[in-house]
Amino acid sequence: MAALAAAPAVAAADAAGDVTWSVTPAAASGPDGRSVVEQELDAGSSKEDYFAVRNLSPSEVTFRLTAADGYYTDAGRFNMLPAGEESIDAGTWIDMPETVTVGADATAVVPFTTTVPDDATPGDHAAGIAASVLSSSTDDSGAQVGVESRVGFRVLTRVTGEITPSIEVAAVTTAYDMSWNPFRPGVATVSFDVRNTGNASVSVVGRVGAGAGSVSFPASDEPQQLLLPGDSRSFTVAVGDVWPTLFVPASISLTPSATDFGGARIDMAPLTADVTIWAVPIPQLLLLLGVTLVLVALLWGRRRSRRRFVAAIAAAREEGMASAGARANAGESVPLTRSALRSAERRDRDG
Repeated sequence: MAALAAAPAVAAADAAGDVTWSVTPAAASGPDGRSVVEQELDAGSSKEDYFAVRNLSPSEVTFRLTAADGYYTDAGRFNMLPAGEESIDAGTWIDMPETVTVGADATAVVPFTTTVPDDATPGDHAAGIAASVLSSSTDDSGAQVGVESRVGFRVLTRVTGEITPSIEVAAVTTAYDMSWNPFRPGVATVSFDVRNTGNASVSVVGRVGAGAGSVSFPASDEPQQLLLPGDSRSFTVAVGDVWPTLFVPASISLTPSATDFGGARIDMAPLTADVTIWAVPIPQLLLLLGVTLVLVALLWGRRRSRRRFVAAIAAAREEGMASAGARANAGESVPLTRSALRSAERRDRDG
């Protein structure tokens, strides 16, 4: 079992004891201030360099030295393949001693040679060099297990030739988290992969926009995202204050950058990918439906009240006419209305 961590120019502590050490690039005379090794070599060529192992412990320690292919974690930290995983690239190009013994509070300078194969492809190839100690510990079942603790640094070899940095956006998915409050917007989430399809290391920053909002990535408190050739990194970006308009336009805008080992920038064009987010305005539709039902109920109630009013007037008239007829049959004097008087006068003239 191995506890693996490759961190440039830092000290580490063995979980089972008081062994502490650091590993840094160096010159033949000792540490030279570098934290990583960056070298540009032709295919078929080789170069010798050095690293220093400093033992900060009170006793002499023999360290195991290893080289392996390197990679960046999703958190943006450099790491190297574990001891049980076989390297197939730059980790196999490095030749150095298998162990080094360092006295208490002393430093040993170790030479290593990088030999680039004749058929190596142009571009960046990452490896790591580490010094490790092996200790034992007891697991939950009481069994003894070996724990390898290691500290190392990055070795980036750029094989000369045509350098073509390139990236692409793939595996885009979207989601919308609506607010059930119809007067509040929801949150749009865009997930995607950025793939390094070129042969140079690329640093990636960008923005995700949805509706009228946008968010930058990585955030200011997150590590830089560096992709080695062939790497793929997954991102998930949430954009708030997005109103559900059924189809919400969204975009992924990337600003990649690459440099040579002298720090000069290599031109790379920005990359944009447009997507659409399905955002059904359910709370707003329910609110609209509720308002519509209230208006329909009010109009229906108003028309019903009017019909009842008209019916009441008609019933009153009929009741009045019936009452007048009953009084006339009984010989009672019936108050004549103006229309009744005129009608009586007409009957008198005609008769």
